[in-house]
Amino acid sequence: MSTAPLPPAGALRRIAFLLERAREPSYRVNAFRTAAAVVAGLDDAELDRRVRTKSLTELKGIGDKTAAVVVEAHRGEVPAYLRGLEESHAELAPLADDAAALRAALKGDLHAHSDWSDGGSPIREMAEAALSIGHEYLALTDHSPRLTVANGLTPQRLEQQLDVVAALNAELAPFRILTGIECDINVDGTLDQVDELLGRLDVVVASVHSDLRAASAAMTERMLAAVENPHTDVLGHCTGRLVIGRRQRNGSQKPRPESQFDADAVFRACVEHGTAVEINSRPERLDPPRRLLTLAVELGCDFAIDTDAHAPGQLDWQDNGCTRAVECGVPAERVINTMSAADLLARTHG
Repeated sequence: MSTAPLPPAGALRRIAFLLERAREPSYRVNAFRTAAAVVAGLDDAELDRRVRTKSLTELKGIGDKTAAVVVEAHRGEVPAYLRGLEESHAELAPLADDAAALRAALKGDLHAHSDWSDGGSPIREMAEAALSIGHEYLALTDHSPRLTVANGLTPQRLEQQLDVVAALNAELAPFRILTGIECDINVDGTLDQVDELLGRLDVVVASVHSDLRAASAAMTERMLAAVENPHTDVLGHCTGRLVIGRRQRNGSQKPRPESQFDADAVFRACVEHGTAVEINSRPERLDPPRRLLTLAVELGCDFAIDTDAHAPGQLDWQDNGCTRAVECGVPAERVINTMSAADLLARTHG
């Protein structure tokens, strides 16, 4: 139960977290996440004015229910809606102290998308949302060109994006948008972008998005080649599984099984080559599975707890990854996004 009041945006995020864990419909979760992002963007004077004049609902993204939460939290109360959720879902309410401590230690997120590929929001909105939840940096990792269904970035578009990020960083400093890409691992294990551009980026997340049902030996060789590539910083959602299926055009919604590969060999290569294993926090992925995450810990891997966010509110999903990390014994000192931006860049550019 909440024993201390939360700021309005924090109360809204808390409600979204509980609704998500209770597997409530995504539209309901997203309503509170969206409202949290809107409220986080208001300065104290504007929030005071909106509460005093009862004009919160004039803001796009805030309805009667979310406005009521804001008003009660602004008065220093635990909102009734939050109190009711915590009473009815008591087993879901707390982030365990050690998971909360790990979440607080994270200084950024190394896997996020914008509307330059298949995300739903501009780069600035993603950056400002990350700043609003206390992050010091956000890696912008839009898709590489092979993933045409996700509007992957050609070399020319990626170069244009680098210029946009440089301009935004000049405005948003000391917050920093890290340049990056989620790069497809081609069937032959090469990375789906030109080497010169990969060498200029701050963070390269390498992920398999195709031929996911390949034989174990072929998938293992493919992943080993990518992990050994000096440009690769993070191995993204390594099994490619979906524990909650994505709805297809014909209405079907089936989970996706894990890709098969020699996890022992791949994780040992990650240790040898300094490639972090991603703990993907998306609720439909939660990748790697606990047994593989435990194996990666035992073998000495480093990790990146990422959201794979495609919208601002999804940046809160790091709670999922932190809980799984603690359950599987991931030491905080082996999570690379607990590093400062300077230390992280020394690692990725070293």
